Amino acid sequence: MVTTSQTMLAVRLVEWGKPPELCQVPIPEPRGTEVLIRVEAAGLCQSDLHLLDAADGVPRLEPPFTLGHEVVGAVVSTGKESESRVEIGARVVVHGPCGCSQCERCTSGEDNYCDRRHELDWTGIGIGLDGGMAEYMLVPDARHLVEIGALDPAAAAPLADAGLTAYHAVELARQRISADGVVVVIGAGGLGHLAVQVLRATTSARVIAVDVRPQARELALACGATAAVDSSQLTSELDKLSNHKADAVLDFVGSDLTLQAAAGALRSRGELVVVGSAGGSITVTKGGSLPQGTRLSIPFWGSHTELRKVIELASTGNLAAEVDVRPLGDALSALGDLRSGQVNGRLVLVP
Repeated sequence: MVTTSQTMLAVRLVEWGKPPELCQVPIPEPRGTEVLIRVEAAGLCQSDLHLLDAADGVPRLEPPFTLGHEVVGAVVSTGKESESRVEIGARVVVHGPCGCSQCERCTSGEDNYCDRRHELDWTGIGIGLDGGMAEYMLVPDARHLVEIGALDPAAAAPLADAGLTAYHAVELARQRISADGVVVVIGAGGLGHLAVQVLRATTSARVIAVDVRPQARELALACGATAAVDSSQLTSELDKLSNHKADAVLDFVGSDLTLQAAAGALRSRGELVVVGSAGGSITVTKGGSLPQGTRLSIPFWGSHTELRKVIELASTGNLAAEVDVRPLGDALSALGDLRSGQVNGRLVLVP
């Protein structure tokens, strides 16, 4: 039995421009549509670093709040309006991009593209709302929960963002991928290695992974990539596999250099999906570097329906994150390792 007189350990952003802190805070009590879960695993992500590095803060987000937007846990209690919508003890992954819950996007499960996002004081759990780098977490509504069945919590947590974002990126490009096509995945790290698996499981495309790190290229090959190269070898590898360039390029880095490489690797009427947030830019103009007919996508997270499909892929053994599991109390050192690039795959914290 959990009571609000108890406290819990949580990793909190207390003030913009300062490192996060390990804090003892009260365990929240669910009301209305809310659901309280006991956290079993919470993923760490480059997005957490982008959030922490926002020197002047992110408009509308007001610390303090608990970090963590890749969360798996077990339901321990609910508010009155969620009593019949979720079972106590259910093991769930949380759909993190909580929107306004009222607009057309949100009511169709696309909270990631909420029409009122600019009006809200949050982007999602762990990004304005208290997240899952804690022993317990309050979920705003039972509709944000997807049951995970027998999946291991540490393996399932990264699917909430890394798996979901990778799946959504592939979905955006799917119509442009021919039966014998080639897809280039730039950045074979935390999201890229999952995108390789989604492509292999859901398309017949041959996949070229591009990464400067030898260990990331090895991971991509283990995940089913046809080839894994550094950027200097991309053109020659495309020539080996096809008589045309790539049907789609998924850029999980997003720097000036990777966007230039993406434009050079793309065939006419191809799809460029820019997922990474490394601050690069590309000029969109007639007769510019992008081939004729290029469609450009800038995805954010993924939908509730897509999260269910991600869990299905994982449950059938077709999608698995490479994980490095650490105790919740080691969160600050884990963030340091992530920042220094010492992680291959995904970091996961367990209380």
